[in-house]
Amino acid sequence: MLRARDVAMTVMAVAMAAAVRGQAPPGPMAPPGHIQEAPKPSVRVNVDWVSTPVTVRNGSGELVLNLSQNDFHVMQDGVEQKIEHFDLGGDPLSVVVVVENSSRVEALLPAVRKTGILLSQDVMPGDVRAALVSYDDRAEIRQPWTTSGDAMERAMNKLPTGLSGAALYDALSKGVDLLSREPRTRRRVILAMAEPVDTGSETLFGEVLRAAQQQNVTIYSVGLSTTAAELRGEPRYRPSPYPPGISPMPGPPGIAPTPEIVQNGSGGADLGAVAIWIVQHVKDKVKENVLKVAAAGTGGENISGFKDRTIEKSLSTIAGELHAQYTLGYRPAEGNQPGFHKIEVSVDRGGLNVRARPGYYLE
Repeated sequence: MLRARDVAMTVMAVAMAAAVRGQAPPGPMAPPGHIQEAPKPSVRVNVDWVSTPVTVRNGSGELVLNLSQNDFHVMQDGVEQKIEHFDLGGDPLSVVVVVENSSRVEALLPAVRKTGILLSQDVMPGDVRAALVSYDDRAEIRQPWTTSGDAMERAMNKLPTGLSGAALYDALSKGVDLLSREPRTRRRVILAMAEPVDTGSETLFGEVLRAAQQQNVTIYSVGLSTTAAELRGEPRYRPSPYPPGISPMPGPPGIAPTPEIVQNGSGGADLGAVAIWIVQHVKDKVKENVLKVAAAGTGGENISGFKDRTIEKSLSTIAGELHAQYTLGYRPAEGNQPGFHKIEVSVDRGGLNVRARPGYYLE
């Protein structure tokens, strides 16, 4: 009798345990409040390969195309690097075209759409892949990766007029993300046609520059002019942000008061130095000239396009440079240490202007 009672009690205990399990929420139980979860490991980007496009011009501004690998010297953090890859204009090219289509530049959009044929004829020839990202208050991929110049031209021709926002940094970030997935053997370029203004982006400008530098992305830009657009379109009243009778303080237009600029004390600040400062202080802002800073920080160039003809001419100039650049690649000896790594490129020939990116930053 005692054994039967024990068996009954055991059955009841098993049944009660099963009922409790059935009422418990699925998934792992939360740890008690006094037990802290182990901290998540921080993620740090390692740079084991650096590729820097280099543009060389003579005193007249003409491209110099007769240099050899032995003519170049690359210094990183003051230490000369061994150049393991050298090319002149022949490396495969991946280009993300970033175009503003907001209502802010609506009057310029017909001229912007017409540049599709220049992309097809001047940029796309050769081993070139291209994609199109447009933006107003948000960034959108209009044309995925393609090798077809006709596809890019059609995508540009169909570019709609968007809303009044200008999420430039988000669009540039999307371009960097697309390029980061391209093979390392391809040159990575963003070609932006945009105002040097951002409104409403979730991405910080310094974050865009950091990522572009780490992913070996060069940013070129044709700066669109809101002033030119307003002169063609309906006049818009914009109230002054200052009280009546009060004028803004004079100073370098649109440049954050960085240490370098405070020392220089003028608007003729070294944009490369500004780019270095902004990637080191990602939460600080450069309110204007952001396209110039982005170009200086990645080895590209910014050209202002005020009229239809200058927009076309600027794009043709950039396209010609893309197919006449030197590309230098090396494995940095100590490229994984946190901080900014300065890159300096020089040539063994006097009287030449050498342009390359100033470096890259690692956390």
